[in-house]
This record gives sequence, C-alpha cells and structure tokens, in this order.
Amino acid sequence: MSKPFPSEPPKSGFALEVDGRVKAEFQTEEGARKGAVELKSRFPMLQVRIYNATSKTRETFELT
Repeated sequence: MSKPFPSEPPKSGFALEVDGRVKAEFQTEEGARKGAVELKSRFPMLQVRIYNATSKTRETFELT
C-alpha cells in the first residue's frame, strides 16, 4: 500500500496541490510543471497549484 501524502507542503523542493491537498512532490520546478501539465491535460476540471518550498509561495497552474 502506498504512503499517503501529508496535508502540509514539503520543506524543500516543489509540490503539486490538487484541490487544496498535496498530491506529489518534486525536486525541481521543471518536474512539478511537467506533472501539472500531465494532470491538467487528463483532468482539466481540477484546481492545480505548484508550491515552491523555498519561497513558500503557490502558483495556480492553467494550461495555455
């Protein structure tokens, strides 16, 4: 069984937040963006944000 992701954002790197919950963690912003593109392509109705642990900021991701 896989380990559930914590509800809190990571202390380093980047994370994908889906509908307000952390769903995946990445070491690089590029990796997080690729994950966001894949997720939004498959499920465009989801709210996806990229969390940057260094600056402690969130960016809403939309396909362009």
